[in-house]
Amino acid sequence: MTATDSYLLLRALCDELARCGVRHACTSPGSRSTPIVLSLAREPRIRCWSHVDERCAGFFALGAAKASGAPVAVACTSGTAAANLAPAVIEAHHARVPLIVLTADRPPELRDVGAGQTIDQLKLYGDAVKWFFELGTHEASHATLRWIRTLACRAYWTALGGRPGPVHLNIPLREPLVLEEPLPADGGGRADGGPWMRRATVATGARQRRPAAARGVIVAGREERRPDLGLAAARVAGRAGYPLLADPLSGARHGPAAIAHYDMLLRDEALSRELTPELVIRIGDLPTSKPLRVWLAGLDGIEQLSLDPEAAWQDPAGVVSERHTGDPVQELDAIAPAGPGNPDWLAAWRAADDRVAAAIAETLGTDLSEPLVAARLGDWLGAGTSLFVASSMPVRDVELFFGVHEDAPRVLSNRGANGIDGTVSSAFGAAAAGERPVVLLIGDVALAYDIGGLLAARRLELALTIVLLNNDGGGIFHFLPVAGETDAFEEHVATPHGLPFEHAARLYGCGYERPTEVAELEAAVRRSLRSGGTTIIEVRTDRAENLALHRRIADAALSAL
Repeated sequence: MTATDSYLLLRALCDELARCGVRHACTSPGSRSTPIVLSLAREPRIRCWSHVDERCAGFFALGAAKASGAPVAVACTSGTAAANLAPAVIEAHHARVPLIVLTADRPPELRDVGAGQTIDQLKLYGDAVKWFFELGTHEASHATLRWIRTLACRAYWTALGGRPGPVHLNIPLREPLVLEEPLPADGGGRADGGPWMRRATVATGARQRRPAAARGVIVAGREERRPDLGLAAARVAGRAGYPLLADPLSGARHGPAAIAHYDMLLRDEALSRELTPELVIRIGDLPTSKPLRVWLAGLDGIEQLSLDPEAAWQDPAGVVSERHTGDPVQELDAIAPAGPGNPDWLAAWRAADDRVAAAIAETLGTDLSEPLVAARLGDWLGAGTSLFVASSMPVRDVELFFGVHEDAPRVLSNRGANGIDGTVSSAFGAAAAGERPVVLLIGDVALAYDIGGLLAARRLELALTIVLLNNDGGGIFHFLPVAGETDAFEEHVATPHGLPFEHAARLYGCGYERPTEVAELEAAVRRSLRSGGTTIIEVRTDRAENLALHRRIADAALSAL
């Protein structure tokens, strides 16, 4: 295998990825990966985003794949560089995000003999990838080039097809790693410009309509690839008179049947029993809300249908009675009745939701707080905007305090494995691959964890509005029993850091604002969205006060019920 062989094979690989639909790739510096990086960078149909470190590159690719809905490639050099992609690969697996991971490696003769920057990369990510394959050190014969094109198509369609997820191609490369003379003209590939191997789609018909249930509920969780599914859920719920319990990550929280504050409603034991349905239709992931999960788990003997063509197992309580793997839009139409069988059913949910909404608004008042920021972003940001939400408290506050909006932003979050790592990089990836401005709602610990992701603002000239909720530590832990362990809680669990984030903004070339009133926050968000740059908008809060406010809101909501 010569350098020319390597480059011919990799050029064919990148050409086929582009023909299939790859439009974005992420790279990081390294020696052994030189042929991969140069081949990607020289493919004109693929926009390559350069990153200093692999962890940021992996999560950037994840965000880009979320925003675009298409597989994104991410390449790295050998050794621990490949291991640094593992958190993003694991998140992609759990969140069903298509990634194509290209790891450079030493050739077989340099493994396990003390060669530098060499680890065991075979099946490095275990079951977190849908498919692993190691390329050989081949000559670029006609047959091998045909095979590599087929392999690229298989990687693309495997990442995207069925239950989407990451695939891993490990690529051993021998020195020399650069060409001494230009490659010959490329004459390979299908003459029509299409991929070497196409994927045929088979249409599936709708199921036969089942007997109507008068008291049904539709539960919609995170669904980032099918915007039409959220629209269909709202339409069908309104038609059937079924309350729609939609996490904002589902894109379905709109329409006359949407119940925004189900988390609060279902904390009332008497009301939750009164609102027991005859049928539950579930689409997407399980929502974040713990009261909703507990309520679903306690519906003994109630039929619960899961509509998921990717056959993901979203049923920790083991209460789903039927799994439908057909097209979920068609399934919804077939299962839900053509009209409301019991008009009082939806009216009871709506009345309770209205009472809770009024109680929340009165308790929140007008002072800046973490719940108020989440609620107002839902009011201010329209359908032309994406809101990327960090895990931990921000995603919970968005589910709790977002209202029902007909012109809502698209909401994204890394809720596969639910970690906070890589959030900044994923938001930048969504900004790079999406067609709308992105606002990131993030806590201080999550921003500190991925502080290096801010480098994308200046190096890649990307715009991102970062709304930072800074309570100097892990505020979510105050809601957990561990908060009572006062001898170690503050230092080892809450972990205050004292970081002045205005210095981080200056270091990474970002704008910075620190509003103290709601009107100032709104003005800062709108300025940032117009600026075409990246701004950190810091909202200072207090962890103890945030806990007390959440408790007052819950008390007020239950009193209203």
